Amino acid sequence: MAHYAEIDATSTVLRVLVVSNDVTHATPDGSEDETLGATFLSDLLGGTWVQTSYNGTRRGRYAGIGYIYDPVQDVFIPPGWSLIDGVWTAPPVEPLP
Repeated sequence: MAHYAEIDATSTVLRVLVVSNDVTHATPDGSEDETLGATFLSDLLGGTWVQTSYNGTRRGRYAGIGYIYDPVQDVFIPPGWSLIDGVWTAPPVEPLP
């Protein structure tokens, strides 16, 4: 199974869906082709789709709703976080009252 994140015009993740291997492995040699899943979802539902990886091996981490896709670094960034020179930086922590 392959997981795909739908992103809007600001590269914000709207939802993540699963696509069957029957779709993504429909190449002559049976290997996975990311574009097959993205095209399948776009034709079926519209929108722009980018593959993500449940185990975090593709695009830095698994995408979630509200994450930002950075096409330059080719990663999904959690809300409030930054990726600078390969180092993840957490958002500031609010002090407790």
